[in-house]
Amino acid sequence: MTSLAALEDALVRPALSLEISERLRQMIMEGELKAGEKVPEKALTERFGVSRTPVREAVKILAHDGLVELVQNRGAIVARQTAGELAELFPVIAALEGAAGELAAIRATIAEIARLARLCADLRLAYEEADRPSYFEINQKIHTGILDAARNPTLSRQHATLAQRVFRARYQANLSPERWLTATQEHEAIQAALEARDGKRLADLMREHLMHKLDALMRSPASE
Repeated sequence: MTSLAALEDALVRPALSLEISERLRQMIMEGELKAGEKVPEKALTERFGVSRTPVREAVKILAHDGLVELVQNRGAIVARQTAGELAELFPVIAALEGAAGELAAIRATIAEIARLARLCADLRLAYEEADRPSYFEINQKIHTGILDAARNPTLSRQHATLAQRVFRARYQANLSPERWLTATQEHEAIQAALEARDGKRLADLMREHLMHKLDALMRSPASE
């Protein structure tokens, strides 16, 4: 018969692994764990005060998301993303977001525009408070909100597939103070174009915003 302790462990472990995966994800996004580095399982068990099992399960979650690679005889390595791959992906994502902006300018409801305005204000506050995790979360909600307002499921599906591949890069594009401020101002210009229902300007601003991120990544010492 399965013991009560074993049952409790089976219930707690998935939640614990998920929590640890989110903490590891943030360490990778912030550059604390760098591309090409081995994920230090032993040090992480000591840091988080857990056994190796939930850490290994958390690493598997990140491997599924493409943030780490499981290498035979080496363990888990933080995945690299080449400059060539980013240069290939960003223009396509920029085109999709530009198309979404043009459609959203026509199709967004007043309530959707108001919600995005509140998110834009929250984004500025997160920037002023130097709260990078909150900023990125709000940033993602804004982009998703514009895609939703476009009301084009095919566009949204194609975007989701590609956007997952540059998730970490989009976060790290704003690591410099100068780029972070510029990105915040770009979002405010995007919101103004949406409120004016200026589809052409909104499309141009969305595309430029993504390409500016790529430019920042290409100038980064971490790019290859």
